[in-house]
Amino acid sequence: MIALARLAGRRLLWLPFMVLGITLLVFFVMQFSPTDPATNALGESATEAAKQAYRAANGLNDPVFEQYFRFLGGLFTGNLGNTVPPAKPVTTLISTAFPLTLQLTFLGLVIAVVLALVLGVAAALYRDRWPDQVIRVVSIAGIATPSFWLAILLIKTFALDLNWFPSGGYVNPGDSLGGWFASMWLPALALGVPVAASLTRVVRTSMVEELDRDYVRTAIGSGLPMHVVVGRNVLRNALITPVTVLGLRVGYLLGGAVVIEVIFDLPGMGELILNGVTSGDTNLVQGVTLVIALTFVVVNIVVDLLYLVINPRIRAV
Repeated sequence: MIALARLAGRRLLWLPFMVLGITLLVFFVMQFSPTDPATNALGESATEAAKQAYRAANGLNDPVFEQYFRFLGGLFTGNLGNTVPPAKPVTTLISTAFPLTLQLTFLGLVIAVVLALVLGVAAALYRDRWPDQVIRVVSIAGIATPSFWLAILLIKTFALDLNWFPSGGYVNPGDSLGGWFASMWLPALALGVPVAASLTRVVRTSMVEELDRDYVRTAIGSGLPMHVVVGRNVLRNALITPVTVLGLRVGYLLGGAVVIEVIFDLPGMGELILNGVTSGDTNLVQGVTLVIALTFVVVNIVVDLLYLVINPRIRAV
């Protein structure tokens, strides 16, 4: 517990600096947007005098660092500005859409982890035999498959041809848990399979390295069953590298969820950022990007803490 608290303290100590860096990057990148907020808000037919009055009223003529500190102050109070007319608080829109994106990301993560563990462990145990060769081909194919193409293929096969799942739309789990699962299964599968394919290779390599260690041969030679050795020792020791990769893949899952949501017509962060880009809504794009980036940072801190739970050998680090 002391080591866990020490590591958590280190990560949390750096968290404000990472958050500050993310806000700086997001804000100043959005300054290069060719979109004029005054024109967006008032329309193309607005006079130049009206646009200048809007810029003055909203502080758009202020120095860029003054605008940044105002944006930072709004962030700490939960105010990310309003969308272009009809004006709605960006925070309200994100609070409605973000839970759906988290649901999709989590379900895709579960699919990726389960598939990777099953296939990776099986490939390692049957190393260089036909199961390993088949899993290798399948994983390479999965890595080469873009999630958006897989999403379209899943819609055609399981929604349009077989009619097993809906082709789009979202059902709130509070209304129908079965309907929610049916609406989320195909998007989560499209999101999780490419991650599972790449993670399978990492699990397989890590397992093979661990199975070749002396303690495994000693344990098996002393009469312990193979499944006991693998379950109690090998798998736990082999998970450090896959967990590291998985932490990085969460960023892919979050970014991929944005694309998948658009394909499956899910009202999540993908719909918000698409609306923001097509309408030139700087505040909306800025808010969605910031929330996704901060989520990625927090998830990676959690992954760092999981290292200690999985393998106590690094507690002295």
